[in-house]
Amino acid sequence: MNRDDFPILSETVYGKPLVYLDNAATTQKPRQMLDAMADAYLYRNANIHRGVHHLSQVATERHEQARQRVAEFLGARSEKEIVFTKGTTDSINMLAFSFGEAFVRKDDEIIVSQLEHHSNIVPWQMLCERKQARLRVLPLDGNLRIDASALEGLVNERTRLISVAHVSNVLGAIQPVEDIVRIAQRHHIPVCIDGAQSAPHMPIDVQALDCDFYVCSAHKMYGPTGLGVLYGKQEWLEQLPPAEGGGEMIDHVRFEKTTYNQLPYKFEAGTPDFIGSCAFAAALDYIDSAGRESVCRHESELTDYLERRLAETEGVRIYSKGTAKAGAVSFNVYQGDRLLHPFDVGTLLDRQGVAVRTGHHCAEPLMDYLHILGTVRASIALYNNREDIDALIAALRKAIAMLG
Repeated sequence: MNRDDFPILSETVYGKPLVYLDNAATTQKPRQMLDAMADAYLYRNANIHRGVHHLSQVATERHEQARQRVAEFLGARSEKEIVFTKGTTDSINMLAFSFGEAFVRKDDEIIVSQLEHHSNIVPWQMLCERKQARLRVLPLDGNLRIDASALEGLVNERTRLISVAHVSNVLGAIQPVEDIVRIAQRHHIPVCIDGAQSAPHMPIDVQALDCDFYVCSAHKMYGPTGLGVLYGKQEWLEQLPPAEGGGEMIDHVRFEKTTYNQLPYKFEAGTPDFIGSCAFAAALDYIDSAGRESVCRHESELTDYLERRLAETEGVRIYSKGTAKAGAVSFNVYQGDRLLHPFDVGTLLDRQGVAVRTGHHCAEPLMDYLHILGTVRASIALYNNREDIDALIAALRKAIAMLG
């Protein structure tokens, strides 16, 4: 990996070198991904699947090769288990509607956890409202991780699905999804894993996880915006009805009855992002060229260094301190009993060229649980280094002095 592959990292902000530590929101893009996108637009831009002309056939082949590449990257058994969506949020909404139509009835229950992103709460709430079902919440343990042991007390004969984050988008803490899947399987309950924050940071093998569904976003994995993945075990996807109707997802259309296409196309209504899929495949190639184990090790060491440097800074309170993390650390700054507003801290960091995320991070129930309005979150990627962390700490200490 070469930082020069990411042109934006050489930019300046307010006359300061950019230090980009907002990777949990979106990662920066390597030239290799951008070149793949440009190449597809310049030389293979034709609508796919139904065209008989050469350009359409080439574009179709590259799109399906990208699907195979995603299947390989995630460890799926078949490319039939890979559905392209607009992103993690779209994947969960699609699953909530489709699964809900097929399997959820009045008084049934869906389980999520206390620390979920809104995109893994609201679609299930909407399903529960539509079906008169009930949303139940897995609590957290003393280290702000999902308390998997509490699951046995929540599941019952009305539980239809469990959906949890692999890595908290706020805390960066790795969650005990293996334990959750194991308990769920004893009760024959399917599990969806929100992998938006895990897929960019660690090797993923959905067969080893043995989850029923897994979702992630390309733009958090050095790929393009507006593209995501819904992985589902083939036996589940075959049972689910399509969530959207239109072209491509059909087999035959008659006014009397429409029959649907085979997997995975019955879930992909309309023209897919065949340009984005090629760019995403190039992004995955880039990650693998750096070596997923190497990336995981580098980011783990850097996250530990980030947490250690923050702990050395007076007044900093780290959330879920000391737990195994993947790429993100959330904190607040106190002067005595006074909380420095995260927005103020983030604004002063920005003026020094350091980009972090502040606020509730689309996880208001977790903020309520912590009795705070928000946090400052620093999140790393494979191109970050210790110099970035040192720059953050220097800027943070200056910001604290100014606010004091």
